[in-house]
Amino acid sequence: MGHVIGIDLGTTNTAVSVVVDGRPKMLEDSHGYKVVPSVVWVGDDGTIKVGQQCKSLLVTDPSRTAFAVKRLIGRLHGSPEAEDADPRVGYDIERADDGGCLVALESGTFTPVEISAHVLRTAKEMVERALGGTVDEAVITVPAYFNSAQRTATMDAAQAAGLRCERLLSEPTAAALAYGFRKELDRTLLIFDL
Repeated sequence: MGHVIGIDLGTTNTAVSVVVDGRPKMLEDSHGYKVVPSVVWVGDDGTIKVGQQCKSLLVTDPSRTAFAVKRLIGRLHGSPEAEDADPRVGYDIERADDGGCLVALESGTFTPVEISAHVLRTAKEMVERALGGTVDEAVITVPAYFNSAQRTATMDAAQAAGLRCERLLSEPTAAALAYGFRKELDRTLLIFDL
């Protein structure tokens, strides 16, 4: 049986943890980074790069580099969030046949689910190298405001990355659970997601 991992699929960075010897542990890549930048570069020949190696490409090759797609996942093309993101990114945001968003890079057009799947797949491979074992299940955090379409699209991205998403957990809920982990608390706590 493989490991079940926890993934914070972020707009800017993605982080992964696993429970080892009863304690949660943040995992690092082979260079010691605890986060994978949620950035994907696609070359004209279909070559794909993800993470740290793409950060400089945001500046040097922005028309082939996708980032901040979490803002678009599961959203309609004309939504205020898509309209707000459009002038802030180096790629075009186009309308998909189903009314959703497409990430139009100079090297090809992709759905936010496809881009997110590349980030999740990279995180999965990082964990498998770190643990020396198979990873096939995950719990993924999502913003509390994510609607049904955004949650479904996140689960679709996990499936495309080779992960069975056991549960989507709202980020504030994850923070509350982490704070109370192995504590006997007899009080009311308020968690802010800033």
